[in-house]
Amino acid sequence: MVPGTAERVSLHTGARDNRRIAADLDASVRWHAEHPQDIGRRLRELDAEWDIERTLEANAATLALTGTVLGLTTDRRWLALPLAVTAFLLQHAVQGWCPPLPVLRRLGFRTAREIEFERNALKALRGDFGPIGPGPGDHDSGASHALMAARL
Repeated sequence: MVPGTAERVSLHTGARDNRRIAADLDASVRWHAEHPQDIGRRLRELDAEWDIERTLEANAATLALTGTVLGLTTDRRWLALPLAVTAFLLQHAVQGWCPPLPVLRRLGFRTAREIEFERNALKALRGDFGPIGPGPGDHDSGASHALMAARL
């Protein structure tokens, strides 16, 4: 069975790594509830963050190009590298898993959906979507309401 696009990476990520990524996102929103002046900076950081797909594509392209150049200039056996890389990239496109995925997830690379979730929670916290939850003095509840709003 082929998993849906939005879930395929998290389904092939270890539970511990998924929990850590979710906890980091939660901690970011809670911290920004107490430091709302830094939400704009964090949103700019999120705009520049590379998601797991972009990282895998850049990694695959680099390895395939390197293997091709080495195969054409030094030893034809290097051509096995782009063959393997493109096979793994195809596997990732279909199943959502490839060999570098667990390592990159452990390093903290997130899906576009996870990045967008944090972005929406921060925008909700900032008030971009109108008022949410409690008043401005209740930071923890404000963060909780922002996280719930982002899940919708």
